[in-house]
Amino acid sequence: MTLAFSAAELIALLTPRATRGGTTATLRTIAALKDAQPGDLSFLGNPKYKPEVAATRASVVLLPADFDGEPATDQLFLLVDNPSAALATLCARLEAALWPRPAAGIHPSAIIARSATIDPSATVGPLCVIEDDAVIGPRTVLQAQVFIGRAARIGTDGWFMSGVHLATETVVGDRVRLHAGVVLGSDGFGYESATGRHIKIPQIGQVVIGDDVEIGANTTIDRARFSRTYVGTGTKIDNLVMIGHNVVIGRHCIICAQVGISGSATLEDYVVLGGQAGVAGHLTIGKGAKADGQTGINTTVAPGTFWKGSPCLPYQLEQRINVLRQRLPDLFRKVDTIAAELAELKRLPR
Repeated sequence: MTLAFSAAELIALLTPRATRGGTTATLRTIAALKDAQPGDLSFLGNPKYKPEVAATRASVVLLPADFDGEPATDQLFLLVDNPSAALATLCARLEAALWPRPAAGIHPSAIIARSATIDPSATVGPLCVIEDDAVIGPRTVLQAQVFIGRAARIGTDGWFMSGVHLATETVVGDRVRLHAGVVLGSDGFGYESATGRHIKIPQIGQVVIGDDVEIGANTTIDRARFSRTYVGTGTKIDNLVMIGHNVVIGRHCIICAQVGISGSATLEDYVVLGGQAGVAGHLTIGKGAKADGQTGINTTVAPGTFWKGSPCLPYQLEQRINVLRQRLPDLFRKVDTIAAELAELKRLPR
């Protein structure tokens, strides 16, 4: 990724709380503190890298507002509330330049049902399929080979990457971003065992996605057995996540890669699930609760708590158990030694 920003342009874009030093360099690339060279921009996003600031050769460094160091010669420090967020602002400007919104219109190779409604400001890319009664909102972009099922509805300013699949009657809100291969509305995994067979239970509900949701590549969200599977406003979902039927996810949750959420589970607002966490069905994770990576959640979780391990335990307790687990070999050796000494004592004449 290449840039072409002067220090003045960067200051105008990011409006830092304060500046220290100065540089005449034109910013060309973004680099980590330890790797940066003159002409690079870097940032301090994690306090553990603070010692690297003094040695960095970056021409511009984004730093927390309370940072107390001084820049080198021909180096500019920009003091901001959140360096990572400031960098995101810059990257958004770059993204708009690198991947500009395509022109509105429908590619000639797209297949559009006569009863579908497509806003004139929307973009429908090559080989897309849009079925009967589907609705595509203003300024929404469908890249190549997107499938929109019958009576699906998409709001304004959406961006769907190639290979996205929306099944029948799926509803997607405004400003939703779906990455390549996302599937919304696949059948829920529902069977009833009877007469020695697994009989399929029809999944006749739908998937509803709130506003400002982003869903990563190859994530699948199943349609409900009845009613709806729901993802709340502002929630961000990583790649390769599996969300079962009738799951309800609240607002502004963070769900990391390879998480699996079983049917009819409920995540309240601001829940965070680390990578490969698993959630059993028909339970509730309370508002603001967090789970570490690979946590197996098999019980309802209280709001604001932090969990770890499989099966899950409160985070600090699991950490203590992990420390003790490493001492088990020594403990067993001590027990064996004590047992041998006791056996020897029993053999002594009384």
